[in-house]
Order: sequence, then C-alpha cells, then structure tokens
Amino acid sequence: MISSNILYSLEVVIVTLIISALAIIFVKKIAIHVNALDIPNERKVHEKPMPRLGGLGIYFAFLIGYMLFGQMTVAMNSILIGSFIILLTGIIDDINPLNAKDKLIGQILSALVITFYGNILLNQLTAFGLTINFGYLAYPITIIFIVACINIINLIDGLDGLAGGIASIFFLTIIIICFFQDRTSGLEFTLALIMLGSTLGFLIHNFHPAKIFAGDSGAMFLGFIISIISLLGFKGTVLTSVFVPLSILAVPILDTLFAILRRVSHHKKISDADKLHLHHQLLGMKFSHRDTVLIIYGINILFAIASIFYTLGEQVSVYIRVGIYLVLLCLVFWFINKTDIITEKHLSFKKKK
Repeated sequence: MISSNILYSLEVVIVTLIISALAIIFVKKIAIHVNALDIPNERKVHEKPMPRLGGLGIYFAFLIGYMLFGQMTVAMNSILIGSFIILLTGIIDDINPLNAKDKLIGQILSALVITFYGNILLNQLTAFGLTINFGYLAYPITIIFIVACINIINLIDGLDGLAGGIASIFFLTIIIICFFQDRTSGLEFTLALIMLGSTLGFLIHNFHPAKIFAGDSGAMFLGFIISIISLLGFKGTVLTSVFVPLSILAVPILDTLFAILRRVSHHKKISDADKLHLHHQLLGMKFSHRDTVLIIYGINILFAIASIFYTLGEQVSVYIRVGIYLVLLCLVFWFINKTDIITEKHLSFKKKK
C-alpha cells in the first residue's frame, strides 16, 4: 500500500512538474508581450527588466493537475474560485501595479469564498496540550490567516528561487507528514503533491539566474494555497498543532515580523518597502545570490524537520527534538544580533559596497 502511494505521488509530482516547466516557456513570451516586466530600482537586486507572471504557469499546472488527479467537491470548488480571484488580482498587479488597498480587497474576497462557500475554517488551535475553540470568531480569524499567509510569501519573494523554494519545502513537508500519519487520502495531500510539482517546474526557470519571476500572481497564489493546505490539515488532523505550519513557515514569518518591528521602531508605515529583509542581510554579509538562497533553504529545512519531529512525538528522542529547537533558537538570536534586520546598527557593510 505504501509503495503504491509513493508511485502515485511521484506520478502527480512529475506530471505537474513537466506541465509547469513547459507552460512557463509560453508564459514568459506572454509577459514580455503585455509588458509585465519587473523594472530594476534601488530596492531590487536584479539589474535588467525581467518578465513576471510566473504565477500563471504555476496556476495552469495546478489546474491540469486538479483535472487529472483531483475530485470535485464543494471545498475544491471554493479553492478554484478563490485561487482565480487571487491570480487575477496578481496578474493585474504584474501588468500595472495596484496599490496595497486594492490588492488587499482581492485577497479578502478570495478568503471570503473559502470561509463562507467552502466552509474551510480555522475552528480551533491546539498547541502543547492546550486547545482553543474559536466559535463564531473562526470566520474572521480564518480570513486573517489566509490574508497573512498570502502576504508573508509575497514579502519573502525578493531573490531568484526564494519564494518558490520555500513553498516547495512547505509542500514536501506536508507530504512527508501525511505519509508518516498514513493520511494520504485527504485533499491537503493531493493539493500538496500537485503544488510541489507545479512549483518545482517553475523553479527550473526561476532559480538563479532567473529567466522569469513569479510576480505577485505567483507569490500570492502560493501563499493562498499554503493557507488552504494548512486549514485543511487542521481540519483533517494532519497538522496536529498550530506549531506545525508556523514552524514550516518560520523563515517568511520571522522576516515579516522583523520587518514590522523595524518599520514601527523607525516610525515608518508597515507597508513601506525597504532593503533590509533577511535575504538583503545575507547579501550584505557578502554571500552570493545563489548562496544566500541556499542558506535560507537550509534554515527553512531545519524548521521543517522540527515540525516533522513534533508530529512524530515520542517516536523521536526528546533530546533530538530539544536539540534542534535550541539550535534554531540560537541561530535566530545570533542573526538578530549580527545584522540590522530590526535595528540599524550594522549599516557599515552597506556603505562599503
């Protein structure tokens, strides 16, 4: 049974990977034709205009993957409608940038479809033996959760292959947890397989040096699907605790929190952009573009392993679990102290460029 599940999983991932990789070739031409280009400026790392709309290729592979391997349900219908809204919002922004408020409207609309039509809700949270039931508050909390996931992936999308790689690690981690828990019949498992292949196909074109960017269409779509898989995981008890998705997404979540703290402490708007994100800090420490992305992948994989260990519980030695948590905690505090990701005390490395 396990071997047949593995073969099925490989089939889904390989098929969607090929579809995505081929689709991106045509999407790149479309992006250039409609002038959906990312123009370099003082905040961006790339030096020449780059086609955006990579999310269109990921979404196309996702749709084909659903038609080949998915099942029609009310929940899936809501995901298709919500994802189309978020994709359309992103495509418009990739061609002619929208302001933050207009993008937020699209994000909220997609979340409303999920909560009220799909009835996919964050009803309760469980962590370290404690359970909190939300009752009617589940609706606004679910909407906030979806919008938050969309934006944390969008914010981390600053280097070639970064957002796509982090999303791929998330999807793969969910797949591994489903296998360990023998829960391979749920919608979250199928979605994770489809999205892993679709995102890896995009990464073939997006890893440094990138030939196309995901754009807001891609980053927001990835964040949207990540939020849905997390919500389905809670509902199906695959994600036994809020700690699991938070741990898998620790890197973009911490980067977002640091950005908020940094801007608030310097009396700036939270929406104000800057060049002080995690990847900018690593670049400032003289790591190459490729090495910076690989370092962030490595950190994210450590957090993903921690989440897998958490779901395995007593099957993993308590010393191993505590050890990896301590390593990650020390790594976070070291990075805060050595960089200006919150403060501006280490700006000298920027001035030396």
